[in-house]
Parts: sequence; structure tokens; C-alpha cells
Amino acid sequence: MRVSSFKFISLRKYIKKVNLFRFYSTATIVHLDSTLADPISVEQSQNPYNDNHLINGFTKLDTPKVAEILYSLIKQPNLAISFFYQLKEGGFSHDCNTYAAIIRILCYWRLDRKLDYVLLELIGKQRNSGFQIELLFEALAEGVHSEFSNVLAHVSDVLVKLYVNYGMFDEAIDVLSQIMLRGVIPHIFSCNFLMNRLILCGEVELALTIYRQLEVIGVTPNDYTYTIAIKAFCVKGSLEEALDVFQKMEQDGIAPRLFAYTTYIEGLCMNKQPDLGFKVLQALISAKGPVDVFAFSVVIRGFCNERKLKEAENVLHEMENQGLAPDVYVYGALICGFCRIGRLDKAIAFHEEMVAKNIKTNCVILSSILQGLVQAGMTSEVAYQFREFKKMGVFLDRACYNVVIHALCQLGKVEEASIFFLEMKEKQMAPDVINYTTLIRGYCLMGKLDDALNLFEEMKRNGPKPDIVTYNVLASGLCRNGLLREALNLLDEMEAQGYKTNTVIQNAIIEGLCIAGNVEDAEAFFNKLDEKCVENYSSMVNGYCDANYTNNAFKLFIKLSKEGCILTNGSYSKLLSNLCVEGDDQKALFLLEKMLALNVKPTKIMYSNVIGVLCNGGEMKKAQYAFDTFIGSGLVPDLITYTMMINGYCRINFLKEACKLLGDMMSRGIEPDVVTYTVLLDGFSKQNLRSHSLSRARKNKDKMFDPSAFWREIIDRDMQPDVICYTVLIDSHCKMNKIIDARSLFDEMIDRGLQPDIVTYTALLSGFFKARDIDRVEVLVKEMQVNGIEQDGHYESTFRHGILKARNVQFS
Repeated sequence: MRVSSFKFISLRKYIKKVNLFRFYSTATIVHLDSTLADPISVEQSQNPYNDNHLINGFTKLDTPKVAEILYSLIKQPNLAISFFYQLKEGGFSHDCNTYAAIIRILCYWRLDRKLDYVLLELIGKQRNSGFQIELLFEALAEGVHSEFSNVLAHVSDVLVKLYVNYGMFDEAIDVLSQIMLRGVIPHIFSCNFLMNRLILCGEVELALTIYRQLEVIGVTPNDYTYTIAIKAFCVKGSLEEALDVFQKMEQDGIAPRLFAYTTYIEGLCMNKQPDLGFKVLQALISAKGPVDVFAFSVVIRGFCNERKLKEAENVLHEMENQGLAPDVYVYGALICGFCRIGRLDKAIAFHEEMVAKNIKTNCVILSSILQGLVQAGMTSEVAYQFREFKKMGVFLDRACYNVVIHALCQLGKVEEASIFFLEMKEKQMAPDVINYTTLIRGYCLMGKLDDALNLFEEMKRNGPKPDIVTYNVLASGLCRNGLLREALNLLDEMEAQGYKTNTVIQNAIIEGLCIAGNVEDAEAFFNKLDEKCVENYSSMVNGYCDANYTNNAFKLFIKLSKEGCILTNGSYSKLLSNLCVEGDDQKALFLLEKMLALNVKPTKIMYSNVIGVLCNGGEMKKAQYAFDTFIGSGLVPDLITYTMMINGYCRINFLKEACKLLGDMMSRGIEPDVVTYTVLLDGFSKQNLRSHSLSRARKNKDKMFDPSAFWREIIDRDMQPDVICYTVLIDSHCKMNKIIDARSLFDEMIDRGLQPDIVTYTALLSGFFKARDIDRVEVLVKEMQVNGIEQDGHYESTFRHGILKARNVQFS
């Protein structure tokens, strides 16, 4: 029954009947909360409506009468709200008609915050008791007074906002459908709000569907609508369609604002096209369009994400040329980018520049610098730098603390790490699951299992709930320390908490037991697994390698390869490394060939390991085969690999092949270093051959040349010869009776600040003995004693042989 069909009864009649306003005064009107709290949350003792007989009187009212009273109170909204909620407290059950009445009053007076509260209440009823919102729309649409004409549109806007904030997108779309069925056009702001939030939540297609339907349902898009569409197409990766939106804006007579262009530029960078994003920005500048710091920061961040830091710096310079000063976000992108590629020097330089400009740094930037120190191997510097950052008064978050805790644990300073952990608590910064897990890992690595278990118990008792990673770390630690039973108990506890034993934990137990030397327990656990996957087999191979059971690992590899099972690259790498360390070149080469047969592409490190062991064993034909396979696979050998090959050929006196490799290396743009030249210098010195200069040798690789040519090349390239390099040349001069040249090189080495070692002294002594210069021998021996040079067997043999030879010469 419609509310409007009721005969309005005088409010005065009801006042008289139930003595409703017996205590009514200005002081006793219910104070409405300005927040979304209950509008009538006042002390019971102060409320004039708490008499039981009054409440009983309210419960006797039916819905039409309550609606009539509410409409009669339109000029007194506070009283209407009080009446509405007192009925509810007294047990009256409001329906869509009474809700419609109070909502109309709130809309009439634009009491939006209180309207939010009422509608949130309805959303709760919809979730809990199945209240149908469409019934509310029916009630709002019926018998509408002129003063309530815009209620339906306004209520729909608020409901859409509330639904979207709670992630109830289907309900929000249903609201728009309901009002359109009643002839009300949705407001563009509501549509924009819905579309934008859909994109943020990954519902891009749904957002675009709404965008495409706007004009169909009579909603006129505005510039923000089109910008949202550009964003959606960019997130989807449809850059051409995003560009078409600009054309649609032009057709509709809407001039794109900077925000639209920046959104498109950001989309290009998001799709790994920062170069194109920069061109769009430059075109905007050329057209005298407005640009701001944010537009430049988007491009700089895009280049940094693609590790194109040089280009990012160029954008920074262009930005400054436009008279714009970089802000913390620009500097932050550059600092994080340089930390990511290991250029800590540049990162710190930009940070110092930023601070010098009084731009306040933040914990995100500082966390990147701390992480950069760890990646650069400067772990010992992390704690110091962390303390320096604290002195700056900058807030350091959990991520910063976790980096320093992790770094200290890596250094074995777990007690110091625990101090930082306690410091977090003292600062009311509750450690999260990552902080706890990091410190537990540190205790496990140091073998402090009691501390690890105590921290784990504290975590369960007071901290965040342990996750699968925490269980994994602790189980691995227990196994590494030979505590298999405790690890298995932990797995039972983990499953009781609802976590399933996964491959990661199984592998942690297998490898942990092997590291602890309990290979038999690891095998028993491995064999008991009902279903074994590739990762399990790989972990068993890894475990064997960690325990130095390389033969067992190789046998398991052979068995699996016959069955067509392909292990992980990490397992192949570890097995190959073990074989190379043990000098088993045949098995190493076999493993490499088997990997190729299984279509498993070896890495550069794998090839280098095999080539290294073959070269050390003098197996240069096999090494050359591996080297050719390396290049044939599309990989380019690095300087170390080339140097190993050159050294291998020099050791077997194949100097022609060594020179060919040198030429091949340089043709690929790989410049030799001091080690490479030292290897060649040593090889040619031992042959004592004469030839042409290095420059001629490059033109004609078949010709040999004098070792001094390599020395000249080192000097010409401004390289810094080391002790080994000097020693090789000194030894060469001594063997060719060029004692003066040898001594001159020896003095030059000392002038450069290099300390000769026992090998250098032995080479020079050999030359002095050969020249029968006993005086210089005595001087050199005293010099060795002063410098604290310890003698070795080769030195003693050289010295005894030289003395005997000198005596024979003297007696003759």
C-alpha cells in the first residue's frame, strides 16, 4: 500500500496519546553524531524516550503510520531521525517504506553523512537478511512529492559509491540498472568512480564494457571519463585503442587535459615503451602544451624500470631545462633504479644531491640503498648506514629493519640482529611475518635452534600467524642441524594449521639433511614420498652434491636421464660444478653433452666450468669442442672463458692457437685485461721466441712475437700490472740474462706500491746466481728478511743450487 494513500493524522494527536514530547526541550533533542556512528548514541539517562510504556506505544504503530509521522517531521530532520531510531531500538521493524521516508528527508536537507549511515545499514541488511534494494527504489519512486524529485538519482550515487568501496561491483552495477529502468539517467561521476575502481581491482574488461555503453544509455562522458578509458586500454595493452580515445575526445569537442596525456604516457611506460612515452612528452613540449613534474617522473620511472638509467638521466636534464625541479619521486625512481643495477655510487650521489636540496628522503628510498649495499656485497656496511639514516630523523619502516636484520644474520651477527628486532617492538612497530622469519632463519644458520624455536613460539603466541615460508625455514634449519624428528613434528603441526606439505618443504628437508651429513635419512625421507616430482629429484641431486656424494648424484642423474626426466638447471649446475671441482673432466663433458641432447640449454657458467677443468687437465681438444659448442649455442664467451682457453693453449705450447683466440676475442669487442696479457707473456717467455709487435700480430695471427710486445700493450692501455705480471717478466729477463732489466722492473714494481712475494724474489735470485752476482744475492736476502718474506721449498732449492754453483765457480 502506498504511503501517499494514507490519510495524514495530526501529529498533535499522537503526542497527546502517548505523551511523546513530555520531556521535549532543546536540551533533550538527541545529539546527532557528525560521523557515521549511530545518530542517537546518547546516554540512556539523558534520553526522554526510554520509558517502557512509550516504547510499547511505538511498537503498536504500523508502517503506514510511522511513514506519515516521518513525513510530517520533514521540517524537523533531527527529530525525525531520533524518532526513526527510537522505534528501531524499541523493537519496531522498519521496512522499505519507512526507510524511504527517512532517506527522502535526509536527501531533502542534504544530510549526506547521515544518509551514508542509513544506506550502509541497508547494505548490511542486504548481506545478512537478504534485504532487497530494488524494493527501496520502488518505494522511493512511488508517490514522489515535488520536493523529493531528485532523491532516486542522489541515492543511487551514494549507493554506487558505498558498494564500490566495499568491492561489491555487481551490486553497484545493479543499482545503475535499477534507476535506468525507472527512467533516471545515472550521473557521470558515479560511472567514473565505478570504472576507475574496477580498473584498480583488475576488472578492466568490465570497466570498458561500461564505458562503451555510456552513450547508449544516455550518459555523456566527460574528460575524466575518457582519461579512465585511456588508462583501461593501456592496462589491457591496447595502446592503439587508447590513442583512438583522443580522437573520440576531439570529435566530442573535449580538449584533453595534461592528466589525459600523462595517463597515456604512463601506459606506454607500463607496456615497456618509455622511449615512445618520452617522444609523446617531447611533442607536448614542442606544442607549448602544459607539462609538470609528474609527467617527467612517469617517463623517468619507466626508463628506470627498464634499466635504461642513462636515458632516465637525459629525461632529468630535459626536465631541468624546462625549469622544473625534480621532487622526491623523481629522485626516488633514479636512486632505486641505480641500486637495482648495482650502481650504488650513482644512487648515493643522487641521494646526497636530493638531501642537499632540502628534499626530505623517505623509507622507500633508504630501503633501496640498504638493499643495494647487500647486493653489492657490502653487507658489513648495512648496519652502519642504517644507524646513519636513523640520525637523520627519517622514519624507517619494517622493510628497512628487515634489510639490516637480514644483513646481520648473513654476517653471523644474529645477536646484533635481535637487538634491532627488539628495537622495532620498542617503537611500537609490530614485527610482521617477514621480520620474524628473517630472524628465525638467522638463528637456524648459526645453529641456535633453541632461539629459533623460542622466537617461533613467540610468533604463534603474540605475533603474526606463521606462514608456509616460516615453516619452510624452520624445518630446513632443523634438518640442517640433524633434527629430523623435530622437523617431521613441525610438518604435522603445519598441516594441523591448514597448510599442506608442499614441494618446497619436502626439498628443504632433503637438502637440509644432506647438508647435515645425514644422507641416509634424506634418502629414506625421499623414498617415502608418495608422489615424486622433478623438483624432488633435483633436490636429491642437490643434496648429494652438498654432502659431496658426487658419484651418487651422477648415478641418479644417469638413471633419470634414461627415463627422460629433466632436472632443474640449478641441479645440473651444482652437479657440473662438483664434477669440475673434483677434476672429473670426462663426466663433466658427458653431462654437458647429455644436457644438450635433452634440449636443456647450459648457462655461460656451466660452459665455463667445463672448459676450465678441461684446460687445467690439458685436454685442449675437448676444451675446444666445448668452446665451439658454447659459441654454437648462441652464447658469447666472456673474458674469463677466453683467458682460460688461452692459458690452456699456452701451457701445452700451442701459442699459435692462443693468438688466434686473442684475435677472436678482440674482434667480438672483448678487451683483454692484465691477466690475459700475463698468461700470454708467460707462455711466450717460456718459449723465448722472437717475433713482431702485437699490432702486426693482429694483422697476421700466424706470426709469433716477442713477449715484450705484450708488456708494451699493457703499458699503452694504461693497465695496472700486478705482482704476478711483473714476476713473469722479471723471470723472463732473468732467463735471458737481462739482469739489469729484471732489477729495473723489480724496482719499478716497488715504486708502484706493489709488494714482491716469494716467487718474485726467487726469480730475481735465480738471475743473480746465474750472473754470479753473489753480492746482490746477499743484499736481496737481507731485503727479504726485513720485509718478512717467508721462504718456500722452491726458494730453498733455488738458493742451495745457486750457492753450490757459485762455490764451484769460485774454487775452479
